[in-house]
Amino acid sequence: MKIPFLDIGATYRELKPEIDEAVARVLSSGWYILGPEVEAFEAEWAEYCDAGHAVGLANGMDALILALRALEIGPDHEVIVPSNTYIATWLAVSEVGATPVPVEPDPATHNIDPTRIEKAITPRTRAILPVHLYGQPADLDPILDIAHRHDLRVVEDAAQAHGARYKGKRIGVHGDIVCWSFYPGKNLGAFGDAGAVTTNDAALAEKVAVLRNYGSRRKYVNEVQGVNSRLDPIHAAVLRVKLASLDRWTDRRRKVAKIYSKALKSTNLILPHVPDWADPVWHLYVVRSQIREQLESRLTSEGVGTLIHYPIPPHMQDAYSYMGLAPESLPLAQRLASEVISLPISPHLAEKDVNAIADILSDRT
Repeated sequence: MKIPFLDIGATYRELKPEIDEAVARVLSSGWYILGPEVEAFEAEWAEYCDAGHAVGLANGMDALILALRALEIGPDHEVIVPSNTYIATWLAVSEVGATPVPVEPDPATHNIDPTRIEKAITPRTRAILPVHLYGQPADLDPILDIAHRHDLRVVEDAAQAHGARYKGKRIGVHGDIVCWSFYPGKNLGAFGDAGAVTTNDAALAEKVAVLRNYGSRRKYVNEVQGVNSRLDPIHAAVLRVKLASLDRWTDRRRKVAKIYSKALKSTNLILPHVPDWADPVWHLYVVRSQIREQLESRLTSEGVGTLIHYPIPPHMQDAYSYMGLAPESLPLAQRLASEVISLPISPHLAEKDVNAIADILSDRT
């Protein structure tokens, strides 16, 4: 048995004729920077997210950075971030000169705990940056309420949440601006790095669009100090093809998650918890175990690929050693990092393989 954690090439094989045609269309067009293909994807992605505007960017981290810059967040400011997240969330805050202020997760959902946010607010706080981790929405209503009462902006990291819904509404415009990654392994992935933001604020979208293009709307006229972070037309064309299959692929992921949850409910694993108001898209299926290393070793020996998201929390990375945060200062993030393990889940994972993985885990737990 050989079950990879993720077969990235499967989406290409499924849609090969359509993708090949889309790439050939771009190559034949002679338009290789921004242009009609990017504009078409931006319009389609905005519509999918029920958003007024989308701006295509080079990658997901740039989406976070440029969103923060567009909101004029920088040195001497603080941004509240989850303690349990991929480090890019923190790095984006640092990149604009602001300070990330970590808040612990809800241990059931692993997303930022809204009840802990208010205590972290100081006069320097300018924004809250929730992450929709593993493809499950964070609890946005209390976050938005806190932001409104304290005059803060909300920047959502939706890098893993393409198509997820919060209380029936698709993720895309709950906060001031939503940041997306189309990294190849995402539910909607390009053939390399790619990203975007969505928002209902036209002025904010325009600021990001200017920042991504050297600070320019018109060639050789630079209004601000921008960067080069433009979505590649080839990636845009591929994303347009894949977007048409995204909901269908999400349904397949939900079936895999349902099989896991039913088969593993009698084990000692702590399974994902989905609140009534959440409609996740199952970018990851993450379980917890105090014997994680044994499970990982057993699955590996049986030919099953797994990953750990994430083995070292941001506050324990050398990159943030200057903050002087001890492991026990954020105990929930530390505990999750020592217990979580992600099982294979994708639209192309065969049901027999899902059942085989569940059988292995049931036998060991």
